Amino acid sequence: MVGNSDSIGYKQVNKTWAAGLYIRLSQEDENNTHNRRESNSISSQKILLNEFIEEKNDIIIFDTYIDDGFTGTDFNRPSFQRMLEDIKKGNINCIIVKDLSRLGRNYIEVGNYIEKIFPIYNVRFIAINDMIDSFLDPLSVNNIVVPFKNLINDEYARDTSIKIRSALDGKRRKGLFVGAFATYGYIKNPKNSNELIVDEVAAKVVRKIFEWYTIDGFGKLAICHKLNALGVLNPTGHKKLELNQNYNNSMVEDGQYLWNPSTVRNILKNEIYIGNMVQGKRKTRSYKLHKVECVEEKNWIKVENTHTPIINKEIFRKAQKLNNEGLKTSKTTKQLSIFAGVVKCADCKKAMNKKSSTNKNGKKYEYYICSTYRKKSHLLCTKHTIREEKLNEAILQAINWNIQKYANNIKPSKIENTKQDIVKEKERDDLENFIKKKKREIEKKYNYKKNLYEDWKNRRYNKRRI
Repeated sequence: MVGNSDSIGYKQVNKTWAAGLYIRLSQEDENNTHNRRESNSISSQKILLNEFIEEKNDIIIFDTYIDDGFTGTDFNRPSFQRMLEDIKKGNINCIIVKDLSRLGRNYIEVGNYIEKIFPIYNVRFIAINDMIDSFLDPLSVNNIVVPFKNLINDEYARDTSIKIRSALDGKRRKGLFVGAFATYGYIKNPKNSNELIVDEVAAKVVRKIFEWYTIDGFGKLAICHKLNALGVLNPTGHKKLELNQNYNNSMVEDGQYLWNPSTVRNILKNEIYIGNMVQGKRKTRSYKLHKVECVEEKNWIKVENTHTPIINKEIFRKAQKLNNEGLKTSKTTKQLSIFAGVVKCADCKKAMNKKSSTNKNGKKYEYYICSTYRKKSHLLCTKHTIREEKLNEAILQAINWNIQKYANNIKPSKIENTKQDIVKEKERDDLENFIKKKKREIEKKYNYKKNLYEDWKNRRYNKRRI
């Protein structure tokens, strides 16, 4: 609920609106001209909004919500979502922005908020530079100019997105690094963010991985166990804890910076470690749909010899050869298991790995084991092992049970009707075949008589012979 004005340091006056000041700055603003970039900066927006409030006796500031570095093409922004929660809780009933573009650059969504959502919660909306105030001047919101401004803001975001993509692709083709975070083993040059320099701490780990794999004959899993046993942080942990970078990986839980075979595999096949810059492996679908998609390898942008290599090319080539030989197929059948990627651990929901072993009698058998337990740590999950023959039996039992259940649900009358339908269908087919047969016989006799007539006419036969 809206608090007393004294509790937040304001003089006791008759205030009726608890305001949320919303501020947003994104990449499209930072890539603009200097003057416009400065006017859209966080500090400039703060000054403008606070000066506006100072002149109003009926508005108090409940909180300031800042999304720095977030696009306006969608509303999945942390501070904006927090502001919505405060609206729903009744903490604020007024939103103030510098202009409509700060609220967002999505024509449809911005219109939906100012025309539907805000009115539903009785929220007063003010866009200072666009002279919009839904309380003092309701017509300012419904004015025909507002949709046009939103459309222009949307078009600006689209145009900027195209220009940024084009500029980034140009840099990639020149061999300049354009990522937010450098690949493990490197850091961005503090003097030139488009240049990579070797991170010696991580580079030592990369060299060890290639050495263990190509010289000592360690597999990817054995390398993971060795790194985890030595207490070496995985790439995410190294960036967050040792380089103090604001780096997040949705696949890694906080505090569990353990190595896994896929991370090792990605390092072993990455050409960046021999000095080649390979970029453009992923892309977003559009400037509004920020879903990341993988790009086919033939369309990657690769430039050779752009930075200091960590691994020499001979060792790298040997690693690729070993990688290509290590296909995930059965050693006995040379085929991919029918359960590959399907069998999951009931507890951690991760894949079960297929392995082979030999019992006391020397008989070989194959089984599945929890990948988390096997690859990461025995403390994170349990074995959950099951032999392949037992798995096959369980699946067959489940299939037979479902078949039996289905059969039991079929009523005798339905079976009888089905039989009658089959009999009728057979009778119909027999009749059709009989008719076709008779038609062929009639046609054959007709052709025979026709030929006889032609022969008689040509005096080949007389009537007596016919």
